[in-house]
Amino acid sequence: MVMASAQRNSVVKGVIVILLTVFTMALTDAFVKSASADMTLWQIYVLRSTIAIPVLLMLARGSVWPAAPIWVALRSLCLGLMYLAIYAAIPMLDLSVIAASLYIGPLFIVVLSAIVLGERIAWHQWAGIVVGFVGGLVIVRPAAADFSPLSLFPVVAAFLYAVAAVLTRAKCPTEKPLTMALWQNAMLLAFGCIASVAIVWSGTGLAYDYPFLLGRWTEMGVSEWRIILILAALILGVSIGLARAYQSEHPQVIATFDYAYLVFAAFWGFVFFGEVPDVMTLAGMAFIVLAGLIQLFAERLVGKQARSVGQV
Repeated sequence: MVMASAQRNSVVKGVIVILLTVFTMALTDAFVKSASADMTLWQIYVLRSTIAIPVLLMLARGSVWPAAPIWVALRSLCLGLMYLAIYAAIPMLDLSVIAASLYIGPLFIVVLSAIVLGERIAWHQWAGIVVGFVGGLVIVRPAAADFSPLSLFPVVAAFLYAVAAVLTRAKCPTEKPLTMALWQNAMLLAFGCIASVAIVWSGTGLAYDYPFLLGRWTEMGVSEWRIILILAALILGVSIGLARAYQSEHPQVIATFDYAYLVFAAFWGFVFFGEVPDVMTLAGMAFIVLAGLIQLFAERLVGKQARSVGQV
């Protein structure tokens, strides 16, 4: 009974943390999209992490080496590639489209939890997977005449996010969130440095067509530095929050509340850019939210039934 209560408390704390985290993630993505016209992605990576890492070192107070460095490094690599997949498409796609495609991720988490953690996939989880997959197809529309391969980038990001989430629970349950946040930012810093050097070495190339991803660093003014400072503060919250949330019991339950990102991204997309999702995107978002609700309410029903059996 005590163990069950502790697990419920762990899940509740994880839900609160993931809601705060996805709110911050949506705001971060809005700022990156806003900055994409004035700075390169690698410039943002390097400058943001250069500010965030010393703060994390001070907060960690010297305890920065993980107990499982290989798994923490793999998790950091997945998150680094996830951000790359998102930001590669962010100048071209609306935030609401990116959010809806990205949040097929919780469905991947359910499947990976079964494979890696041995979690049983119940009927409601299969139902959620099917409904969410349909929602993803409605949004991406691979058969449409105006389909863009960029629409698949957030789906790839969703899979990488799911891998990182399950790795956090399966292989890094006792790691300090600050340590994992530090390694994540170190990975982003490494990505930024390597890409920046490669772009300078290779010349302009396709920079004129896609300067955000392939261009050289741009000159920084007061407004650009202000955005970098804001992004550094936001990445601190996101990287610590993701680590803490998915250390909770039952990552597939925590993942259900990831769907709040859809609402937050649509909100910030409207506030920053006046974006209004089209009818098909709204329909796809509705399917994906329905998938989350199926899992949420069915999970609660299963939990009540289990407690009832325990009391008999």
